[in-house]
Amino acid sequence: QVQLVESGGGSVQAGGSLTLSCTASPYVFNNCDMAWYRQAPGQERKLVPSLDGLGTTKYSDSVKGRFTISSDKSKYILYLQMNNTKIEDTAVYYCAADDCWNGIEMKIGTNYWGQGTQVTVSS
Repeated sequence: QVQLVESGGGSVQAGGSLTLSCTASPYVFNNCDMAWYRQAPGQERKLVPSLDGLGTTKYSDSVKGRFTISSDKSKYILYLQMNNTKIEDTAVYYCAADDCWNGIEMKIGTNYWGQGTQVTVSS
């Protein structure tokens, strides 16, 4: 059962903007904290921004002030607005559902991953 599906990746010139979308199942959207991770070639996957059930957002220093995470709860869609992009933002971006409540307990960590979408920033 597919829980997370990303879209919106592609190529952009440095300084440009791109918006990623992640469509989630209602269960995931209502019971998990949502996040975007990215993985550049040869590097480990890293958390970029996160959004918890109370609407609290956290950003890595590398994207703070340039990226915005948001959601449309009526459509179960998570967004990542990427502005003022840099070459070092080039990576595969993954939508993720973290710390999910299953009705009995909270399962800490990333419970579900999307398939990933490539973002390439060129000079």
